[in-house]
Amino acid sequence: MNKCTKIDNKMTSYEQIQFSLENNIAKITLANGKVNAFTPIMIEEINHALDQAESSNAVVVITGSAGILSGGYDLKIMGSGPDAAKALVTAGSTLARRLLAFPTPVITACSGHAVAKGAFILLASDVRIGVEGDFKIGLNEVQIGMTMHWAGLELAKARLPDAWFNRSVLCAEMFAPADALQAGFLDKVVPVEHLMPTALAIATQLSKSLDMRAHCGTKLKARKEQLARLDKAIADDAENLGLTAEG
Repeated sequence: MNKCTKIDNKMTSYEQIQFSLENNIAKITLANGKVNAFTPIMIEEINHALDQAESSNAVVVITGSAGILSGGYDLKIMGSGPDAAKALVTAGSTLARRLLAFPTPVITACSGHAVAKGAFILLASDVRIGVEGDFKIGLNEVQIGMTMHWAGLELAKARLPDAWFNRSVLCAEMFAPADALQAGFLDKVVPVEHLMPTALAIATQLSKSLDMRAHCGTKLKARKEQLARLDKAIADDAENLGLTAEG
């Protein structure tokens, strides 16, 4: 699972994302309704796009639509029964795990709000750029009556300092972009018109300057313990997700 491999992919059309591969940059745009909700279809399509990026050894840029990266998992699916919820969360956590171990840099250009799974995509990315504005970023699970899953706890622990972890995970505090920068969700905040130029400039610079094999090897060494903990967390969630207050 941790090897730097290349995968052939023939899937070229998508329903819930947009994808382009140009100048060694793979751009994945979430495009599923008003809040870009994560569904099994979206996750499958992102994985297909990542297959193409990996096959081309391309730097990845993930972004959303105007004003929002993602509002999280599709709540209709999450509320349709424990099996459906467990399958969706397992797929989403496995995607986050893939991003953490991806052989080339992953840049997320956060185009606005990033809630729950949207925020976890930030926590799983190498470079995170947000935009100025009246946007909220954070983990609202306990606010909406969901006990945080084990994989979510591991992702948050690895990126958020303790004080911000407590405010974010335990108290469901949502942060404006400037505070999200301090909390550890973002690395940079720029005016909205600078978001994609900045992300693409960073992607281009990394594509030209990095030895990707060395990048991959170093990433896997640096995140070896985190990835092992995350693997266990995903397995524990798959056995007993326990999202309700009683779970």
